[in-house]
Amino acid sequence: QVQLVESGGGLVQAGESLRLSCALSGSIFSVNAMGWYRQAPGKQRELVAGIFSGGTTNYADSVKGRFTISRDNAKNTVYLQMNSLKPEDTAVYYCNAEVIPTGWGFRTNVYWGQGTQVTVSS
Repeated sequence: QVQLVESGGGLVQAGESLRLSCALSGSIFSVNAMGWYRQAPGKQRELVAGIFSGGTTNYADSVKGRFTISRDNAKNTVYLQMNSLKPEDTAVYYCNAEVIPTGWGFRTNVYWGQGTQVTVSS
């Protein structure tokens, strides 16, 4: 019943910007954390940015100063503002969330979106 839907990916030129959105829906008691991962062809999936319930954020070194993660708790939505994009940012970007589903007590579960393609041309 819990699901994540990503949007905002696309094709841009180097130096341009994109804003990704991820909407979490379903029967949810609380959200512990949300974040963004990416996976390029032939490479392992890596953490891009994360945000915890208290507002603490973390970023991969490769995107610090260029990407910003933010959240709207009322809408259970997380955003990733990506500026000064580089060709090496090209990847499928996945949203994830660690939540406590309604009725689960304090048991958490991790959910993933289907991914959105970001392609940056040189």
